[in-house]
Parts: sequence; structure tokens; C-alpha cells
Amino acid sequence: MIPSVLPTYNRAPIAFVKGEGSWLIAEDGRRYLDLGAGIAVNALGHAHPALVQTLTDQARKLWHVSNIYTIPEQERLARLLTEVSFADTVFFTNSGTEAAELAIKMARKFHHEAGQPERTGIVAFEGAFHGRSTGAIAAAGSEKMVKGFGPLMPGFTHLKWPASDADHAAIRAAITDRTCAVILEPIQGEGGIRVVPDQCLKGLRDLCGETGTLLIFDEVQCGMGRTGRLFAHEWAGITPDIMMVAKGIGGGFPLGAVLATERAASGMTAGTHGSTYGGNPLGCAVGAKVVEILSDPAFLAEVARKGALMRQGLESLVARHPQMFDSVRGEGLMLGLKCKPAPAEVVKAGYSAGVLTVAAADNVLRLLPALNIPDADIAEALTRLDKAAATLVKAA
Repeated sequence: MIPSVLPTYNRAPIAFVKGEGSWLIAEDGRRYLDLGAGIAVNALGHAHPALVQTLTDQARKLWHVSNIYTIPEQERLARLLTEVSFADTVFFTNSGTEAAELAIKMARKFHHEAGQPERTGIVAFEGAFHGRSTGAIAAAGSEKMVKGFGPLMPGFTHLKWPASDADHAAIRAAITDRTCAVILEPIQGEGGIRVVPDQCLKGLRDLCGETGTLLIFDEVQCGMGRTGRLFAHEWAGITPDIMMVAKGIGGGFPLGAVLATERAASGMTAGTHGSTYGGNPLGCAVGAKVVEILSDPAFLAEVARKGALMRQGLESLVARHPQMFDSVRGEGLMLGLKCKPAPAEVVKAGYSAGVLTVAAADNVLRLLPALNIPDADIAEALTRLDKAAATLVKAA
């Protein structure tokens, strides 16, 4: 008999009833140090006082009116985002998946309105994750994502991860007069915390400019302060034409957005897209508070410092447990441990040690803690990861 909740997840047998900062408390009262943050969602940890207050205040006033009316909270958040980014305009969604759908539509509509309706092709990369809708899985293209869900949305070309000059040449060859956009995560999350080098991002930006191709960045996981800059692409000193954000922007409240230049968004006129819940007063009120906090240069500097501190500890962990770990990768507080056993084994050992992590592709264990995690919790996290590794070594 099928469970009442559709069994599309292999859920851990742990149920949490309360969260406090970087900690989660289970039904049995046990405390776990959370290094997953809801998969990079709880950017300010659990039950952050400012977010609780903002949500409570807004809930007492107004929850939902729909986008057929002006929503002041939405306009305020849009202004904040355009002030701190490359973008001229913003559309709000409920998730990263919805943001991916709009990014695809926006890129194709731009070229259609520019008199180039044949430019519908989108270049994407292996290992990518852009969401679970039919358009988003077509963009990812992996067998795991698409098997059994055909026919897929056409028009995507999938290339190897840009790791060599040959891969860069393949990108140049793949962009033709029928290509409308390139979509890329500056740092792949699900793909295994794989970082695109700055020079590659710069070269891609130049190539898109030369060919009139729109550049779409998916910063759903790597954005919103996680790398020590508000957006990961800022390290390369370049900007996209369209960008998807979600996860951390709501600090735990479901919220996403597509940010774009005026030029890239020029085809999206009245009636071309919509969302019933997207940009509702509750989500945008919380999102505005999150953006205010995360965009503070002092806060971002602390993320970079904490990331360096945690990385140093992880390097020591690799040195102490060479049977378990190979290396550390990532930026800021978006870090990965390349594992020798399956990362799921390390995740499971972490449950016993009271620490929560997230598995990813390429045999990588993701560490995505709250961006305001205290130094003491970083030290405790490293102690618990060490304990989990030692348990696996002993059992081997």
C-alpha cells in the first residue's frame, strides 16, 4: 500500500520539531548540528529572531492578494535586489524550479521579439541541476533526471563541464546562430560543489557578448551570500543577462526570483508570464529582511572568514582520515568533502554523531551551514565529523 506521502524521497528516520540557530531538535529531544541548512535554504539558521518578527508582523496585516494588484512588499524587495545586483527588473516565484522555467522562456522570447525566432537553442552542462519541472530536467539532461519522463522539451545541447581548453572549444562550437542562451551554475551544488574558474566565467561572458547569446546564471544554491559575495559570479567581475535565485533568499520561507537586465527582459510584456503566489506579501516581507542582512558588506566578510575557518578544519580532517576523504572543494560556506566511500555512508554516520550533512554527485559530501554559524559551532561540527569518520574507519 502506497504511503499517504508520495514516496519520492528516501527519508532519514529522524523527525525534527524545533530549530535554534544552527541546531535542530528531534522528537526524542536529541540535538543535531545542522550543516545542511535545509539544502542551503536557512541562510540565517533556524528561527532567526528578525525573520520571525518580520513574518509575524506581516502575517497580522496581509497574506495574499494576487498579482492583479500592486504589492508594496514585492516592489520593495525588487528595489533592494536591483540596488545590490546587475539587474534592472525582477519577477518573483515560489521556487528555483519556477525561476528556471521563466529564465528559459525569457531567453527564447527575447530573440523572438528581436526578429530571430529561430534562436531557441540553449547550451547547458553535464552535472547541472536546475529543478524538477520538465523544462528544468531537460536543461540538466542526466539520465537520472529524465528517464521515464519523455518526451522532453527540445532545444538543449549538453556539454562537458568546462575543465580544459578542449571543453572551452566545444562551448564555442556549440554556440551557433540558432542558440539563444547558455545556462550555467557558477558553482554546481547537486553536481558535487564544482566551481567554475573565474577565467572560464569571463571567457563565457565574452563569448556570449560576441555571439549575441544571453548568459543565464543559476545561483539558486550558490547565491545569496553563500560564497562570501552576495552572488557567486561577482568573484569573476562579470555579470549575466538573466539570473535565477531561490533557497537562501527566503531564509526558509518559499521564495524565488528571476533577475534580469532591461534588455534581456524586454520580451516579457503583460500576459507573457504569471504566478498566483509568487511575490506574495508574506514571502517578500521576509525576503526583504533577508536581503538587508545578507547584503551588508560586514556580514559577507564574516561569511568569507567563517568559510576559511571551516575549510582549514576540513583540510585537517582529510589529513587525519585519508581512508575516508580525498580533498576539500568549494567557496565560502559552500564546501564539499570528496569522499572515498559513498557520501551517503558519511551522512548516515553523521546521524549517529549528531551532525547533519548532504550528499551530492561526484562522491562529494556537501557542507552548507547557516551563514551566521558561530565559530564555536564550526568547531563542534568538525569534532562531530571527525567522530563520524572515525566510526567508519573502525567499521571498515
